Amino acid sequence: MTTETVARFATYVATLGRGPGRSRALTRVEAADAMRMLLAGEADPIQVGAFLMLLRYRGEDPDEVSGLVEAARETMCWPGLNVALDWPSYGAGRSRGAPWFLLAALALGQAGFPVLMHGSNEFSGGMTVAQALALLSLTPATGAAAAARGLASGGFAYIPVASLNPVFADLLGLRRLLGLRSPLNTVARLLNPADAPAGVDGVFHPPYIETHLAAAERLGRARLVVLKGGGGEVERNPAKPVTAHLWDASTGRSEIALAAIAPFAAGPEPDFAAVWSGAVADPAIEARVVATIALGLLALRRGGDAEAQIVWESRRAVR
Repeated sequence: MTTETVARFATYVATLGRGPGRSRALTRVEAADAMRMLLAGEADPIQVGAFLMLLRYRGEDPDEVSGLVEAARETMCWPGLNVALDWPSYGAGRSRGAPWFLLAALALGQAGFPVLMHGSNEFSGGMTVAQALALLSLTPATGAAAAARGLASGGFAYIPVASLNPVFADLLGLRRLLGLRSPLNTVARLLNPADAPAGVDGVFHPPYIETHLAAAERLGRARLVVLKGGGGEVERNPAKPVTAHLWDASTGRSEIALAAIAPFAAGPEPDFAAVWSGAVADPAIEARVVATIALGLLALRRGGDAEAQIVWESRRAVR
């Protein structure tokens, strides 16, 4: 951080924060430059907080988000990994329980569709992905080599965002000081660090769906399924109808109405590892997992609920 870089970053803060009729969103080029400066530590901490909250206050702009993602990917892209499906996990639902979507991702990986999950659940009220993996005797990947081994052996790897870029993880962690999420949460979900040809993406608030689709279009993503998922995660409640929003580079945007496929069932959650191993049968939880597998298959241009059921029943317990 120098006097020159602080002065340069100040222009971006001023662009966002000028009065009515004078402020504006950053262009894609400006946003990319600002992100590079953030990750290089070239802005004063006070500027960083002001910048993130002004981005949030103004609302998420697709060009702005695209520029932020482009620059972030310059330091968080792991090419060369054999990945079919990108799966971000940055939800922070206060009422979440276990991450049942993880079982869906594991089953898809075993079925021949390698999944790279990346994320941070430090603000979630439930069990984190890392904690759930430990129950299955699995561990997060700390680097590209470890991720490659996981993908080769079981078709799955989970990378904490801190292993992708600790500075970016710290920026996400500013939520603790600022009290609010910033648009960097959207950036994180759109990173696609392994350049997977397909992706799934969960949001907590429906208005963010448009931003994710528009950014995917601008970033040249091949195929992305976005939905309002439980706690902001890629997880489908089988007891409720939901709309899956699809971006496909060859056909454009479309919406797919997914009907409820199972009755609502309330009650205590079963043991996470026991559901995966088959030692415990819980129809309601398994219906949630199967419905979530179907979302992944949709992104992969595969079958629906029937094939998802086969994928689940064909899993091999990892113990």
